Amino acid sequence: MTKVSPSILAADLSNLEREIRRIEDHVDYIHLDVMDGHFVPNLTFGFPIVEAVKRVTNVPLDVHLMVTNPMDLVDGFLDMGVGVIAVHYEVCTNLYMALSKIKRGAKAFVAVNPQTPVVLLEDIIPYADGVLIMSVNPGFSGQRFIERTLEKVRRLRAVANELNPNLEIAVDGGVNPDNAGALVENGASMLVMGSAVFKAPDPISVCEEVRAL
Repeated sequence: MTKVSPSILAADLSNLEREIRRIEDHVDYIHLDVMDGHFVPNLTFGFPIVEAVKRVTNVPLDVHLMVTNPMDLVDGFLDMGVGVIAVHYEVCTNLYMALSKIKRGAKAFVAVNPQTPVVLLEDIIPYADGVLIMSVNPGFSGQRFIERTLEKVRRLRAVANELNPNLEIAVDGGVNPDNAGALVENGASMLVMGSAVFKAPDPISVCEEVRAL
């Protein structure tokens, strides 16, 4: 079963609890994009919002740190008991130490921008629980899916099969039911969806359709 992690950046933030309640029985994670206005141009959630989401649902939280200094925030999110913490390859000077710290209380993912090739991840794949592939340029919700992501996922799965067969491959950005099947066929095991879920007439059917892939 494919794991689904809806991104609340695309939800109605004025009714966030209601938005989470209507999908929580049909998803595997709730995805939260933490942006600092520096690593990416947008500014989004911090500890208060993530903590508020944690209070209203038992679904594990999937926290994506799109920030310049992710290790300054890891302890706070570990203390909250989130399920996944993803830190970016592009800003972590010592990924092994970062992943080791995250693994004290959460699954440790490495996130990569579209321009970062799979070959650069080979040394860290054995130590990661997952890799989060960005299929849009990070920073804004609602962007169009970058088609070459399919090949990137395929290459990563081939490498992971040799170095870490249990590696989760997550994809984030422009993911929807139209491209979800191809992503899973190429090796993705977890899909982050924002607008495709929260802007859909029937979010539950979208989640269940993708989970069944």
